Amino acid sequence: MSTLKSPSLPSRGAARTDSHQHNLVNGRVTIAAHDPKWPYLFRQEADRIRQTLGDRALSVEHVGSTAVPGMDAKPCIDIQVAVADPTDESAYLPSLAQLGYSVFIPVTDWDEHLLLKGSRVNVNLHVFAHGSEGLVRARLLRDYLTADAGARLRYAAVKHDLSAREWSRIHDYLDAKSGIVTELLAEAHTWRAATQAVN
Repeated sequence: MSTLKSPSLPSRGAARTDSHQHNLVNGRVTIAAHDPKWPYLFRQEADRIRQTLGDRALSVEHVGSTAVPGMDAKPCIDIQVAVADPTDESAYLPSLAQLGYSVFIPVTDWDEHLLLKGSRVNVNLHVFAHGSEGLVRARLLRDYLTADAGARLRYAAVKHDLSAREWSRIHDYLDAKSGIVTELLAEAHTWRAATQAVN
């Protein structure tokens, strides 16, 4: 009989404040087998965000590895929200704060988007401008990984390899897997062009 345990749910608790140590446990990143609860948790949070922001939320999407069926991932739900202007924080931040979200990384040159953390479940909430490159890129990578089992396996292999190492900062882990992400995005653009040509 297998002794493997079901991956744990994204944790409840206080909002995170240490961007260097976030998602590191004893210096390591946990990569879990895909949990069918992840889409449910996204829908639950997305409903709360839509109800609070109303038409200020131009789109609310589940992205990242937890959005890909069968994809191993960090047990953290990535949600991207499109707004008219992410730099106009007064238009949406107070409403999201009422839901327990707090600023984790302010608007920067990193695709000019704001990253917030949820206190209810382990959520990365990315706030982008509608139609921004970062928004489109995350959607494209999600769709390609969903469509291509081989790409999923390659990406998972890299993540598991990196999860066996110790990191002082989560950003170093993200930098280490940027090569495979760039490679997959290039493939995703080719895949999208071929798919559009067929359709």
